[in-house]
Amino acid sequence: MKLTVSKLNTFLFFKLPSAFICGVRVKAMDVTQCVVTVKHRWINQNPFQSMYFAVQAMAAELSTGALVMNQIQESGHKISMLVAHNKASFSKKATGRIAFVCRDGYKIEEAIKQTIIDGEGQTFWMKSIGTDENGVQVSEMDFEWSIRLKQ
Repeated sequence: MKLTVSKLNTFLFFKLPSAFICGVRVKAMDVTQCVVTVKHRWINQNPFQSMYFAVQAMAAELSTGALVMNQIQESGHKISMLVAHNKASFSKKATGRIAFVCRDGYKIEEAIKQTIIDGEGQTFWMKSIGTDENGVQVSEMDFEWSIRLKQ
């Protein structure tokens, strides 16, 4: 069963309801990139009339994690995934609709192959960049994913 945008948004509703309620939605995904958007609203704002950093982190993480989930599913193996570390930098107030784009899907396939071959866990960093409706970068987040074969 191939992951689709619709299936990922349904997954959000049932498994990550706080992200769904805050308006996080997958808009596009292929093997190499994923686009997740979220609109600044009352439910996800901070006291400074911009989007709360944790909402940005949910959307950014999903843009990387959806790519990992997709490639794990395509591998046909039972592989666990976990965010081991993350880094974030914020450069502008996030208002309006923010799009988080991860283009690091190419990093996953080799890590999955290696963990299948030797049974050892693998880690890799993926970047998600958040831009506003004018194309101005508002944040940049990096997630270190850890994967390994399930026992």
